[in-house]
Amino acid sequence: MLPRIADSLSFLYLDIVRIVQDDTGVCAEVTSPQRGTETVYLPTAALSCVLLGPGTSITARALTTLARHGTTVLAAGAGGVRCYAATVPDSLSTTWLERQARAWADDTTRLAVATAMYEQRFGRATAPPGSSLNKLRGLEGQRIKAHYRLLAQQHRIGRFRRNYDPDSWDTQDPVNLALSSANTCLYGIVHAAILALGCSPALGFVHSGNQQAFVYDIADLYKAELTIPLAFSLHSSPQPEADARRGFRDGLRLFRLLPRIVTDIQRLLAPEENIEQPDPEEQLVDLWDPICGVLPGGVNYADGERL
Repeated sequence: MLPRIADSLSFLYLDIVRIVQDDTGVCAEVTSPQRGTETVYLPTAALSCVLLGPGTSITARALTTLARHGTTVLAAGAGGVRCYAATVPDSLSTTWLERQARAWADDTTRLAVATAMYEQRFGRATAPPGSSLNKLRGLEGQRIKAHYRLLAQQHRIGRFRRNYDPDSWDTQDPVNLALSSANTCLYGIVHAAILALGCSPALGFVHSGNQQAFVYDIADLYKAELTIPLAFSLHSSPQPEADARRGFRDGLRLFRLLPRIVTDIQRLLAPEENIEQPDPEEQLVDLWDPICGVLPGGVNYADGERL
């Protein structure tokens, strides 16, 4: 499972390959004019998530094997950025989805998670006790504007104003173009991690009313470190969008973003708990009971004997 990153491979990105199932296992066939067709076998039992990039094809048998091992398969853009579709195996535990839903449905807990997100971005104890969400939004806006001013001074580009207008895309300055492009890439990576963990991208704590609300929440945790400085560094680039995508991919290797997203989501949803993810090979479907809690499935509760 994805939370056990230390024990398994968390994500594998593939592009321009054909993924098939043979008598030995699932393999990726890589074809090149110089070396012909080469076969690389995939460690399906140790993979939590496979991202299929452009030029990838997969057979039904290979997809079935990945699903049987509990591997989430994502259709992604180049370099693993942008998530277009996903198959989530039925063996994926709902542990983190249930904690997300409980925290989201309770206004007090939801505000506590939003406050924790704010303090992760700007430092511990930066949110005054008892702050409302409206006050947190105001504080966030002030800090982000100050961050923009500092970076604008460092790069000597004058006054900067964030502007995202799809209807006048080509008239925007290089920093805005680079920032929009890098943020889109960031949303794709966050979306992939949320799905692989079993959470819902739609149940946001700060954002709301959109199928990507939780994606925007989590992505905001990393913009000040990853995408905003990158965008300002491209203020004189003739191709800010392409350079932003390439710079974002290079930065991921140093930033170790995917494992960090998983850890941050778990800490936000269960700050005082150390939850072990159940083994899908051993776990049956559980039964819910409002008094006893979770009960094991596969039991005949009329006579106490297993079916």
